[in-house]
Amino acid sequence: MKREKQSTEDDDQSGFSAAERAAMRERAKELKEASRRRGKGSGADDVNAVLEKIAEMPEPDRTLATRLHEIIMTNAPMLAPRLWYGMPAYALMGKVICFFQSAQKFQTRYATLGFSDSARLDDGAMWPTAFAVTGLTPEVEEHIAALVRRAVASEQS
Repeated sequence: MKREKQSTEDDDQSGFSAAERAAMRERAKELKEASRRRGKGSGADDVNAVLEKIAEMPEPDRTLATRLHEIIMTNAPMLAPRLWYGMPAYALMGKVICFFQSAQKFQTRYATLGFSDSARLDDGAMWPTAFAVTGLTPEVEEHIAALVRRAVASEQS
């Protein structure tokens, strides 16, 4: 006799986790909201949404995200903060250049600072595009600042 497997909330035929499905739902909501706001003025709503999202994060992600936001905006003020899959991201001419992923939200060991292919951090045949972030020392902050400046400089050329 064949036993039926009871499904759980984490079961999904697509192979996506519950956190990944939630992020996709948030992205769809972001796109709807952006469409609604299009043509209604500045990106102040996007900046506020990013700051609100950061404020909602539990520690230590909130402290990391707050400081990363400051580093990114100081070193690349032309980037536009926005939400991307429910997380803070920074875009240039509509293309996400870099983004933060909370460890808590995705139930991972560490938070992540990632760069998209639009950042063009190309360096030979292989280079990193995502970095685990567990703390911010002056050296780490300078490395992040240099990566952000490089990502924006190469995108503008």
